[in-house]
Amino acid sequence: MRPISHEGLKGLAYPVIPLTFGGLTLLAGLGAPQAIAMAVFTGIIGGTLLFWRFRLAFAMVGIFILMGAGLMDVATFIEFARIDVIAFLLCMMTVIGFLEERRFFEVVVDRVLGVGGGSASRLILILMLMSALSAALVDEVTSILFMMTSVITLASRFQVPLIPLMLMTVFATNIGSSATVVGNPIGVMIALSSGYGFLDFLRWATPPAIIATLITYAACFLYYRGFLGELDVRLRAAREARVQLAHAGNPKSNNRLDRTALIVFLGVIGGLVLHTPIEEMLRLKKNTMLIGVAMAGAGTVLLLERERARDLVEKRVDWWTLTFFMLFFASVGTLRYTGVTGFISDALTSAFGRMGEFAVISVLYSIVGFMTAFMDNVLAVAFWIPVVQEMLASGAVSEKVWWAMLFAGTYVGNLTMIGSTANIVAIGMVERQRLGHVTFTGWIKPGLVGALVPTAVAIAWLLIV
Repeated sequence: MRPISHEGLKGLAYPVIPLTFGGLTLLAGLGAPQAIAMAVFTGIIGGTLLFWRFRLAFAMVGIFILMGAGLMDVATFIEFARIDVIAFLLCMMTVIGFLEERRFFEVVVDRVLGVGGGSASRLILILMLMSALSAALVDEVTSILFMMTSVITLASRFQVPLIPLMLMTVFATNIGSSATVVGNPIGVMIALSSGYGFLDFLRWATPPAIIATLITYAACFLYYRGFLGELDVRLRAAREARVQLAHAGNPKSNNRLDRTALIVFLGVIGGLVLHTPIEEMLRLKKNTMLIGVAMAGAGTVLLLERERARDLVEKRVDWWTLTFFMLFFASVGTLRYTGVTGFISDALTSAFGRMGEFAVISVLYSIVGFMTAFMDNVLAVAFWIPVVQEMLASGAVSEKVWWAMLFAGTYVGNLTMIGSTANIVAIGMVERQRLGHVTFTGWIKPGLVGALVPTAVAIAWLLIV
């Protein structure tokens, strides 16, 4: 008898997930519609975790089941699919794709790395600050793509292990992605659900992100002191280290900054920063210009690209991911429509009513953080947004829970390999080029440093502000 393959075992295990959660929903006293909605929701999550490459197929089948069961029609699908989030991400991907093709980020990274000199401590600090800053200004995926390219070149040039450099870069990227509304998809989701704008993020999320990045750097410096000592020796021994680092991305490439790309970048970022004053001046609804600025930026780059505009949209926009997000958001909306999130909200409201603010923030942070680490931050936060909205409506929690979710969904993403998209992209780049291998358990040990240190900063920040 032939043994069952790994894929076969996953196929046998998969039905247990939706059946278990659907059954638990019935045992909790809810009806068949709620059980079906929960089973479909957990079925999409289970399919995503076990069969990552086919996650869109699971989402499509899930929506079919919801429609067939009468729990969703075309109108409710459109209502729950978060077209606002999808439109924003689509436009920003178009702008970022234009900047990538103009080598904007590559040139910026190359120039900044040139000041690293021959000191390992200074080089790592610059790498982590650049990772955090680029993630905050564009997004975590774009940031990690360009930073990992530089990190891989540096590790190869100086013959040092790549994994420590990769992990420190990823940690800073995830932390920095919380600093602005455009750094992470969950920031967009929270902004559009809560009504907070770019300036609100600068006030609430940017300061702890800066502090957390610096303290995480110090913690990583201690954790990787042996590795950094080795890197320091190699850097100090290398001739013309400054020149080599300045051209780490591509020594023979043109290192001039494209002026058109710079104007587009500054224009879009400036518009996003000022979208709230613009809305107030024009008497528009909150966050209207958050999407409007992204639309203007995307339209501008398409006009600049002329004949290549269609190729830019077709090739640079991640349609697979956007479609998955849209379908997953719709399935989460069905949980709210059928009353599942209301049931969870009532239970938590009853529990939180007996707790102080510190306990509420800590418990919610822990739950969202755990789901982020072992499920993915977008999926975790998408589930909790409607629950939090209902708890806020009941007065059980304060507005700080939005920021607790943001920090949990980004900072705790450092804990595991699948905690954020940036982690998965970084590992893929390393393994695709056969430069190393990271196991799940091998990531968690340094991941505890990357998750717990910024978590302490986040909790302290939420208590003192």
